[in-house]
Amino acid sequence: MLSRVANSVYWMHRYIERAENYARFMSVNFNLALDLPPNVDQQWEPLLIATADHDLFTKYYKDPTRENVIQFMTFDKRNPNSIVTCLSYARENARTIREVISKEMWEHLNQFYLMVRDTSPQQQWGEIQTQNFFTEIRNSVQLFYGIIDATITRNEAWHFGRLGRFLERADKTSRFLDVKYFTLLPQIDAVGSTIDLMIWSAVLKSVSAYNMHRQQYRSLTPSSIVEFLILDKMFPRAVAHCIRQAELSLYEISGNNMANGFGNSAERTLSKLRTEIEFTETADIFQSGLHQYLDNFQTRTNEIGSAIFETYFDLKPIEV
Repeated sequence: MLSRVANSVYWMHRYIERAENYARFMSVNFNLALDLPPNVDQQWEPLLIATADHDLFTKYYKDPTRENVIQFMTFDKRNPNSIVTCLSYARENARTIREVISKEMWEHLNQFYLMVRDTSPQQQWGEIQTQNFFTEIRNSVQLFYGIIDATITRNEAWHFGRLGRFLERADKTSRFLDVKYFTLLPQIDAVGSTIDLMIWSAVLKSVSAYNMHRQQYRSLTPSSIVEFLILDKMFPRAVAHCIRQAELSLYEISGNNMANGFGNSAERTLSKLRTEIEFTETADIFQSGLHQYLDNFQTRTNEIGSAIFETYFDLKPIEV
């Protein structure tokens, strides 16, 4: 398979997944708005810090108000991670590889991008309208994945796409937990209070994990939520599950037998991280500090991305 094609498939999936997760990020605060008492203000700055977009935001905007953050994270083309920019990049990648994707994929992605691009961010939406818009984005992404599952052969291209999707999802799930870290409580003794648990619950709801968590655990606690979103091997947005699925696709691409060990630097870095997560317990995460653990994990996923690029996409011409 051409490295150019593989690269486009991989990044098309990463950008689509990123767009969905940015819609989910903003749902954190909308979920909170429904539950928090009226004397507690909504905070939008934690979203910018957790996604590492804060510095760029301050370059163009004065205050992290609800309107400014939504504009920046959704419609601002100056932000390389905004939803409209991610969909534009995904569409451009899809356009260059029309021969390896299905007609239905291209048509849906094109229509999806145009819908977001043509939505006027100047409208004075209420909370319900805004939340409905982000729900529509999430539903469109999930429909896109459904089209892929129904129309694409399980070949190298499918695995490259899957690899990109699960790596991006693992990174963003860790950042959802980081939003909780950067959210300021009204007072220091609010740790462990009802308000604190509401914020934790909002994180669960934003990754569509609330119902599955309640089936597995008797009560909502910071420990159970962290265990579920990081270490659970069965939930599709949990970090451990995403890293494992990305690893399976990576070995399918190379044809290496996982039982025989890694065959290149990409497999080594990804398998090493998967192994460490498998042997981690919730107590280890809190002992090292949740934010520190997540920060280290995000650095590691960036290293995996670099290793994949060097192994498969940065192919130098052979010198004779």
